Amino acid sequence: MDNLILFLYFSTLSVLFIFGSHGFIMLFYHRKYGDIKQKSDVKLNQNSLVTIQLPLFNELYVVKRLIDSVCKIEYPKDKLEIQVLDDSTDETSEIVAEIVAEKIKEGFDIKQIRRIDRKGYKAGALKEGLKTAKGEFIAIFDADFLPQEDFLSKTLSFFTNDNVGMVQTRWEHINGNYSILTKTQALALDGHFVIEQNVRNKAGFFINFNGTGGVWRKCCIEDAGNWQADTLTEDLDLSYRAQLNGWKFVFLNDFTSPAELPSEINALKAQQFRWTKGAIETAKKILPLVWKSNEPLRIKLQSTFHLTNNICFPFILLTAILNVPLIFIKNSGAHDLYFGILSLFVLAFISSFLFYLYSQKDIRQDWRKTIVLFPLFMAGSMGFAVNNSRAVFEGLLNRKSEFVRTPKFKVVSSKDTWTDKKYLTKKINTTVIIELIMAIYCLIGVASSIYFLEIAALPFHLLFFIGFSFVSITSLRHVLSNKIKTT
Repeated sequence: MDNLILFLYFSTLSVLFIFGSHGFIMLFYHRKYGDIKQKSDVKLNQNSLVTIQLPLFNELYVVKRLIDSVCKIEYPKDKLEIQVLDDSTDETSEIVAEIVAEKIKEGFDIKQIRRIDRKGYKAGALKEGLKTAKGEFIAIFDADFLPQEDFLSKTLSFFTNDNVGMVQTRWEHINGNYSILTKTQALALDGHFVIEQNVRNKAGFFINFNGTGGVWRKCCIEDAGNWQADTLTEDLDLSYRAQLNGWKFVFLNDFTSPAELPSEINALKAQQFRWTKGAIETAKKILPLVWKSNEPLRIKLQSTFHLTNNICFPFILLTAILNVPLIFIKNSGAHDLYFGILSLFVLAFISSFLFYLYSQKDIRQDWRKTIVLFPLFMAGSMGFAVNNSRAVFEGLLNRKSEFVRTPKFKVVSSKDTWTDKKYLTKKINTTVIIELIMAIYCLIGVASSIYFLEIAALPFHLLFFIGFSFVSITSLRHVLSNKIKTT
């Protein structure tokens, strides 16, 4: 049994080491291409027709803010079309109808587009809107975004190159300092955009449209096969199909699109579940096409890492489970060489730290204050292992599920609250129970590390314990808080 545990643990850490050490490759390219700026000196020609699509589903708290901000974008009204793709089933539709009527009086070409059902979810709504879209270019914003007034002038100038099919802007966080939950999300997303998206784009690798805050050339969408609803990440899927067809993407690291982060943990878990499962579905669908293509080996390898990195979550969960018996095996004194070799795996942790350190240094003057949250971010990532592992397995097993959108509550400052809002989770699901059990289990690992004076192992046991404890207890607290408010 000891040998089996040792083999499983070594194999698990090897997988995590490979994906974790990939951060060193990203940092290498960051150092190589980091000083390159995405600039366009071309003066914007405002003769092109632009359609802005706003996919909505039950967003009564933020829909007015969204439409108002979109209507402030600087662009000739006679060249701008706004489609509110409203799949709502509550009073959001009535609010949209009133706002649209007001904006029409102000001279905007704006329409509320309704469907008889939510077939295809967001992908279906975008595809339906594209049928009647007048624009040569299609800008997309989710309900939680507040695009800047010069959004179109900053993005459209890059389309002077006929090969450019999509321009993506970096997300900015309007409530990034609201709570520990939003602060750690901001750190995670900054790593994705500042290092992953930015570096991959500059190094010539494939990147992805992030579902919002970007502009497409309409013919690029159509040429790539249009929006498809067979994965939960329709944006990632279309991005790869477009780039495999030869279209080029541009990522703007120095221009941002402000957005609201989920402030309630169960909403965040639903979002993470959708992103994780959708990425696995997309990997199964797209990777065979990538490897059959004529793309260089470097792009095929980088695309494989990009599309499969969520596979790490089941291995993180398995590591948490194996950590506890491993303490007792180590203190039997029979495997000193084995545990000496295991110490090399700490390099992956260093890689992750440097990855997020440089992402903060690139965009924040107060990066010293934000990078101290890295241990909490790591603990949170571990705590999400149960939720996201379930997403991985469902994706691998082809289990279809509903596109569960992330509710937004217009929570920006410390004075705002989400506890009295609709759309909140009112049930405690089995995932939370498993997370709570894992927290108690990992506490045994902490106690055992202290008992055996395994000082080197103690921080990792603490991270797992803190992660599972925070995620499970916060999930329970947020559900119970909502129940109290609604009763």
